[in-house]
Amino acid sequence: MKIPMKILVVGAGAIGGYFGGRLLAAGRDVTFLVRERRAAQLAKTGLVIKSKLGDVSLPSPPTVSAEALTGPYDVVLLSCKAFDLEGAMTSFAPAVGSETTILPLLNGLAHLDALGRRFARKNVLGGQAAISLTLDGEGRILHLNDTLAISFGELGGAASARVATLAAEFAAAGIQAGQSEAILQEMWEKWAFIATAGGITSLMRGTVGDIAAGGGAPLAKALYDEIATIAAANGHPLRLAAVERSKATLTTAGSPFTASMARDVEGGLRTEADHVIGDLLGRQKGGDYPMLTVAYAHLKTYEARRAREAKAKA
Repeated sequence: MKIPMKILVVGAGAIGGYFGGRLLAAGRDVTFLVRERRAAQLAKTGLVIKSKLGDVSLPSPPTVSAEALTGPYDVVLLSCKAFDLEGAMTSFAPAVGSETTILPLLNGLAHLDALGRRFARKNVLGGQAAISLTLDGEGRILHLNDTLAISFGELGGAASARVATLAAEFAAAGIQAGQSEAILQEMWEKWAFIATAGGITSLMRGTVGDIAAGGGAPLAKALYDEIATIAAANGHPLRLAAVERSKATLTTAGSPFTASMARDVEGGLRTEADHVIGDLLGRQKGGDYPMLTVAYAHLKTYEARRAREAKAKA
């Protein structure tokens, strides 16, 4: 592949806007595939990132609509919500050629199969990012902590030239991307963490510190342990370092951390309950998972109430 690569970022929300913005600021060839409303916002205010690691302000970043999109691109960086995946795949399909690399940064694992069915599985990398981001009311991307970690790799685990080339593109933007030869393992370990964080902070309506202060740390650990059992039954036992790191983060006294899923609940927004929590229950290999079941039922109850209230207003 040539350098610089021609990169399409699907959406300019928190994750896509952050990584795409940093790549664009470094002079990479980046175009954002956006809907009309976000395109108008970017044309007016530019793409703005506020981060302890350095702010970025990009007036009028390159954008394209789904109707005007042509391809192929070298890379499609995909970071939509899991429930938007079907629509996103339709929108960026014209960008995918036989040699296009699709790098998804979605939660869970179900999207890998969906992308493999829609396109060729060889086009798809595994990927995961550990970073806390949100959009404010003005559409600015806010980096909520000082953590920035991203890794990706071939689903089969082998090293490849395209992974190395893509890592070089991120490095040019000051982002040290890990070239993983165990990306599915890393994705399972991230999934266990975000499912626990999303489940417990939504269920308890508080930060990790609030939950610890209320005596709920053992519940967070119990939820994590249930998910670890499912991961092991699916051929990916969680490594000790990941377990210790996750449990420490999920039980730290005074921690202000809360999951994006909990922020969605507090904001009355749609959640990824089915993709992050429900899909885990669908992969269980027998046994009882009371904490995971309660967390999922709680989120589905919220979704049912949200749908009922929306219907009443219509």
